[in-house]
Amino acid sequence: MVRTPARRTPSRRSVLRSGAALAALALLDGCSSSGAADDTPGPSREGPSAGTSAAAPRAMPAEGAPHTRTFMAWPALEEVWGDQLPGVRQDIAGLAQAVAAFEPVVLMARPDQAEQARQSCGSGVEVIELPVDDLWARDTGPTFLTGPGGLAGVDLNFNGWGNRQTHTEDSQVARTLLDRYGITRIEAPLTGEGGAIEVDGEGTLMATESAWVNDNRNPGRSRDQIEASLKELLGVRKVLWIKGVAGQDITDCHIDALARFAQPGTVVLHRPAPDTPPDIWTTASDQALQVLHEATDVTGRALTVVELTEPDFTVIGDRGKDFLATYLNYYVVNGGVIVPRFGDRAADDRAAGILADLHPGRKVTQVSIDHIASGGGGIHCSTQQQPAVPG
Repeated sequence: MVRTPARRTPSRRSVLRSGAALAALALLDGCSSSGAADDTPGPSREGPSAGTSAAAPRAMPAEGAPHTRTFMAWPALEEVWGDQLPGVRQDIAGLAQAVAAFEPVVLMARPDQAEQARQSCGSGVEVIELPVDDLWARDTGPTFLTGPGGLAGVDLNFNGWGNRQTHTEDSQVARTLLDRYGITRIEAPLTGEGGAIEVDGEGTLMATESAWVNDNRNPGRSRDQIEASLKELLGVRKVLWIKGVAGQDITDCHIDALARFAQPGTVVLHRPAPDTPPDIWTTASDQALQVLHEATDVTGRALTVVELTEPDFTVIGDRGKDFLATYLNYYVVNGGVIVPRFGDRAADDRAAGILADLHPGRKVTQVSIDHIASGGGGIHCSTQQQPAVPG
């Protein structure tokens, strides 16, 4: 993600690629118009233990469970994106249209930009007036839980990835969105982002230590303390920790660009293309590969690891140091999978085929997101699902 010029910090997933920088790298130890309200009760606020309490047990479902809608956001600030802003808005409009072919899309936009967003996205996308700073709805929006207690949204206290980017409006998105739709809000007892969470829907969670056990989000908290909070908050019973890499990109190496559950027991892992120089993602991927081959999920089942190789940069060309060339940042929708297309036809087709095999019965749609990716993000980063409440 592109940085606000006033803050001289790395842009989203910005990588220090020099050999000296990598040698000095320290891995962490330990591993339309306003929408109508839903018919869900609220708005109300619950404490952090509400997600798994006996009175209202809830848990985070897998992404492949049915959705009511997808939330997205219209990038607002020229000082964040600079001359890339028109292109990234074009990408967001195209992505919103692709998702809307499968399920309802609600796109948040500042009031003075809402009409432009409507014209760009077309009638198939609902645009609501809600102040945002940037497009990363996965991180700024609520993380939803379902269960006998009904639907709830977890507010993860977004702080601009450790106060690295302007987030005056984005820090309020989860609260404001939940209030607008009358959905119970659960205030998390820790700070993080939706892109730092990956669940299988059966009680197993994957996360990177670098994005959670970090003083820029959770100062003074140990991994065990954070794990206990995540278990209680999200209704999971086992956490698989991958080290990740801290301080080399704005997210501190989110899990959703590195490893994903295609289904319980099966993990898709980002892998570098042949001859790729060492960087944050190759370092994290190598360590993740070792961890996942030795890990078991909450049922005791060994994991099947499916490697998904990034596109070849000798084919797609130099896209800039922040370009996020991973197929892992795909998004599962009702009846489909939205997958990035980077321009390496062989790699694009191979990734689409692998993801189709791993998600049988879903149609794979490939979408070009070069401008979004140039800011260090992807399809998954730009979307947040609201799961359907089981009848």
